[in-house]
Amino acid sequence: MNRRTFLRHAGLGSLAAACPSIMRAVDNTQPMKITQIDAVTFRKDIRIGGGSGGSDGAEFMWVRLHTDAGIIGTGETYPFAQGEVGALRDYARVILRHDPRDIDGLWRNYYHAMAMRNAGGADMRILSAVNMAQLDILGQASGLPLYRLLGGKTRQRVRVYNTTTDYWAINEMKMGPDTTKIVRFLLDRGITAMKIYPFNAPDNYLSNDALEKGMRWIKEIRDVAGQEMDICVDLWSRFNLTSAQRIAKALEPYNIMYLEDAMLMNTPKAYAQLAQETSVPICISETLASRYEYREYFEIGACDVIMYDVTWCGGVGEAKKISDMADTYLIPTSPHTCGGPLLYLCSAHVCAAIANFLIMETNYWKYAHQYPYFINNTPVPEQGHVKPLEAPGIGAEIKPELFRNGDAIVETIARA
Repeated sequence: MNRRTFLRHAGLGSLAAACPSIMRAVDNTQPMKITQIDAVTFRKDIRIGGGSGGSDGAEFMWVRLHTDAGIIGTGETYPFAQGEVGALRDYARVILRHDPRDIDGLWRNYYHAMAMRNAGGADMRILSAVNMAQLDILGQASGLPLYRLLGGKTRQRVRVYNTTTDYWAINEMKMGPDTTKIVRFLLDRGITAMKIYPFNAPDNYLSNDALEKGMRWIKEIRDVAGQEMDICVDLWSRFNLTSAQRIAKALEPYNIMYLEDAMLMNTPKAYAQLAQETSVPICISETLASRYEYREYFEIGACDVIMYDVTWCGGVGEAKKISDMADTYLIPTSPHTCGGPLLYLCSAHVCAAIANFLIMETNYWKYAHQYPYFINNTPVPEQGHVKPLEAPGIGAEIKPELFRNGDAIVETIARA
């Protein structure tokens, strides 16, 4: 009796379909093809999330690629699911019937079809999810965890920081009124780095009062933790060059880890000027996609740290390429993970594999502790670190009850 027959006779067929980490015997010398593409969204009243779309719902969506070998690969992206489902429908013809293990070939064909019509947006986010699902299939077929497919480990564990704001509460605590309590909360759990959003300025103009108000957060963190707590400052691309220069100058005495997304992401020359004028490391940018968009930043010295989101930048494979390109300039990598559970798992694999890793985002004490609602095996940060899963592929044990009770809404986009 083979494994698939055993699972069917044991009544576990639906579990195998829902949980891609369950192995199936595959002859990898034989062709394989994608036979079905599903989009998975979630009930709007599931109050979980809080990522880049700004809602409290489950902002992420999943792409599932079914194969004629019985393996189902799952990928994730976020936050605007309606546009992403539409893009998946548009590009299904590029994906269907291809061997999912031909990772770079499918990526190239999809990217060319997209780039000829203005690359980016939902199209790029879906490409990222499809790429993740392909690598999930490859891992399951080969019996290897994702980090092995990326070249193996460069480290045994991955250091993380926790994002904290004045609009996301951690145990009813918010930055500003509760800064001291949040710093101690994180330090007590071994988290020695945090990202904050201390500056706000309407119309891109930073007043003296707004600058001083933001600096109070920095000073308070240093007063509580000294140099024990690393600080990342995110400006969320809100500022012009003049205001970014003022902020960077004010931050210089405080030895912060980096200043992230100070200006709009498509202004490499302005970033080069800022990077040359300040001793504060400049980080760019979760909003860029593909190695082609990062290239000029490297060439003109416009950044000191790179950040990408594996569900936005073109996928896991593209994230590795971007990191390798940055490494040739001796620039470290700090991935963004403000999405769902598969992004969290995949980022840990990528960070374990890349040579130029610095630190990875986690929002564990905001909402990632709720990921067990979706998967059975969410890594918990221990002493400020996480480890990639050792199961084949991404390794996510997706809960089958999501599909039985209607929390997960499955739409079949295309069949071969």
